[in-house]
Amino acid sequence: MVLMAIDHVRVYSGLPAGGPTPGIFFTRWITHFCAPAFVFLAGTSAALYGRRHQDLARFLLVRGAWLVVLELTVLRVAWTFNFDFAHYEMAGVLWCIGWCMIALAALIKLPVKAIAVVGIVIIAGHNLLDPHLSAIIGSLDGGVRSALWKIMYVGFYAGPVQFGPNGPSLIVLYSLIPWIGVIAAGYAFAQIATMEPARRDRLCLRIGLGAIALFVILRAFNLYGDPGSWTAMTQPRPNGRPGMPALLAFLNTNKYPASLQFLLMTLGPAIALVPFAERARGAIARWITVFGRVPFFYYVLHIPLVHALALGMSAIRLGSVSPWLFTNHPMGNPEPPPGYTWHLWQLYLVWAVALVILTFVCRWFAGVKARRTEWWLKYI
Repeated sequence: MVLMAIDHVRVYSGLPAGGPTPGIFFTRWITHFCAPAFVFLAGTSAALYGRRHQDLARFLLVRGAWLVVLELTVLRVAWTFNFDFAHYEMAGVLWCIGWCMIALAALIKLPVKAIAVVGIVIIAGHNLLDPHLSAIIGSLDGGVRSALWKIMYVGFYAGPVQFGPNGPSLIVLYSLIPWIGVIAAGYAFAQIATMEPARRDRLCLRIGLGAIALFVILRAFNLYGDPGSWTAMTQPRPNGRPGMPALLAFLNTNKYPASLQFLLMTLGPAIALVPFAERARGAIARWITVFGRVPFFYYVLHIPLVHALALGMSAIRLGSVSPWLFTNHPMGNPEPPPGYTWHLWQLYLVWAVALVILTFVCRWFAGVKARRTEWWLKYI
């Protein structure tokens, strides 16, 4: 959650999403671990919730629908600070988690081992369509079939989903197919998470390190699991610009839609670090736990906060608030105007200020949730 905010500040900085310098590349790359961990652990959390409550399917359906609605309303305004609903909507991470929860509500009727198999097969197998991706995108005609392909698999690379000639256009940032597999695998992972500590830790390390090793093998030899070849990225560009450095190209896996290699690269370390994260103590661990107690509240609050801080940064740097900050961020906005783009250190400064503010507000709301028992608080 702390890392996630870096990339969301970057949205308003004008800096590109990765490259050309190592500093900008790794500013983006470190945040790649966020969405896979969120979706995977959402499945684990659902399984743990189901052990204490009888209404898991209903809870997943209601919470999933709630997340989808919020993504298309409150979060859409928070990202853009405009009300141009007729021309722009974005299916972001809350949309993705919401629909994954709805799908999981159906899957939980199966035995846990079957859910694990479903999750692994989707994660490992969805890149089998890569050789046909160009033909699939070329065959889309804007109808219902086209919308389903964009929402479920190909995402925004095939263009936005258009709802009628005058309806809003939906940019699908997180296509659903691989992420349904991730939440299903996370649900099954709860069986490991609740084992006695020594056995759980051994399995986490084996699974996590095994995923990392598989990623390195698949990536090094361009075998399978990502639509692009990393070695091709190192070659000079047609416009004469040099190619990407080998290390950056190796780590530059496909997130939209999430490839097998991307998920191995991110979920492997996340799972391997579970035993160490549980043992974390001290001031930093206590500080991070403040956000972990109210993750949804943090998410909904941090986007308008960093957006507002970007307005302030614009006023300080340019002497006025740039109209660019009121365009359709983060996927429908134009290039930043000349002279707008921040220095990298300014991005991290705004990120730090946002975290300080969020610490106090989240600590307050965590206290509210601890003192009160109203049913609706579990949806915030």
